[in-house]
Amino acid sequence: MNIYEYLCREARSITNFSLNTIDNKYKWMRERPKRWRQFIDMLGITEYIDMKDRPSLNVTITGVLDRERYVVEKLYFESLPKLYVAGNLYIPKDFSKPMPAILYLCGHARNQKYHYQAHPQRFAELGFVTLLIETIQWGEIPGYHHGTYRYGLFNWYSLGYTPTGVEVWNAIRAIDLLQSRPEVDGNRIGVTGISGGGAMTWYVSAVDDRVKACAPVCGTATIESHVCKFTINGHCDCMFWINNYMWDLTDVGALIAPRPLLIASAKRDWIFDINSVRKIYDKLKKLYDILDASDNIRLIETPGPHSYHELSRKAVFSWFLKHLRNIDIPLNEVKDIDLEHRESIDSLKVFINGIPSDERTTTVHKWFIKKTSPPNIDSREKLIEYRRKLIETLYEKTFNAFPKEPCNLDMRIELEQEAGEWLGYLIGFTSEEGWRLHIHVTRHRNAKTPTPIVLALLNPGETFR
Repeated sequence: MNIYEYLCREARSITNFSLNTIDNKYKWMRERPKRWRQFIDMLGITEYIDMKDRPSLNVTITGVLDRERYVVEKLYFESLPKLYVAGNLYIPKDFSKPMPAILYLCGHARNQKYHYQAHPQRFAELGFVTLLIETIQWGEIPGYHHGTYRYGLFNWYSLGYTPTGVEVWNAIRAIDLLQSRPEVDGNRIGVTGISGGGAMTWYVSAVDDRVKACAPVCGTATIESHVCKFTINGHCDCMFWINNYMWDLTDVGALIAPRPLLIASAKRDWIFDINSVRKIYDKLKKLYDILDASDNIRLIETPGPHSYHELSRKAVFSWFLKHLRNIDIPLNEVKDIDLEHRESIDSLKVFINGIPSDERTTTVHKWFIKKTSPPNIDSREKLIEYRRKLIETLYEKTFNAFPKEPCNLDMRIELEQEAGEWLGYLIGFTSEEGWRLHIHVTRHRNAKTPTPIVLALLNPGETFR
């Protein structure tokens, strides 16, 4: 077995096991709070979610565009002090207030407010207050999504940091903003987006119960497909949580149930395999059936590549009309987006006078996960208790992927060596089922037995020293 075969085996196991133990409503109701806690922990946002008082958003409006059917407020807010989030707020005209709202989450496109503007425009025309927010990767303040993907920042894993956590937190604070607006009915909020925004739609909707309906587009796939079909190669860090508990996307989607969930995906999407989308839908459909909410989940498949399609756009508009405005109309009567009337990049720009000099967006990966304070240990008893808790936590989180039951070690000396005063042994052993490893042991020929041993861990590319 090589490393690819091993990873495929493990990924396939995660996907196949996902939700398999949930067979009745009451079992899910008991398990959901624990699973929700696990997910926010894997996102690295537990501390922020648990804050008694969230910091002020300090919303700043830098300009207003007055159009025939809606008004656009160009604004930014602070999801945390000096963590600036830029966005455009589309406010419909001629609709009775308060109105339902949509949070639109952007994918990986440059000039995001310009690129995706047709969607909030159409939502506003349909009577939804719509807030489009930028990501930290492609926004006016460019941060980093590509830590391990491009820059070799593998310490992110050690920190428990993923940009997914920042994006989810920014979206949660965007919902806070929407609920603070007098035009918005805070009990009728939906979330949607495509690609990276589609993935974030899953995550935000799973974490925040204020989301009453959601529609992820081209942002759905299993861990199995990402690993075994190499689609992971097309994704950056923001697509994944730190998977301490070995979840698949189905586990995330379960936290959305029984709220309305529309999944839209393209049949020839090169980074989100359609077969894996179907597998996720089938598993979640069973849970929705268990929760007596069969009509609240739907899958829309569209022809073509990783992109919106007229069918998916109309399905999304129709979904929110039904579940947030109680308007149920056929797809063929839903009007599509207008690509002709577009605002310029400059007209939608938020930071007209430049990026704030005190911004912490470009460095968020350095401070979002706070360092643990040194323990206060002043007795032997405290040391023993601290070590016990630390080891327990390491097994629960850091090393949770370890097999729960050790396999047969099958240790054998496979080669003996002699060089002057030194003896060498190549020892093979099975660390887990199907995975054979080797260690090289040397000792002086005159050393007494049993002999103390020093374990040397080599860096990648390093030879024995």
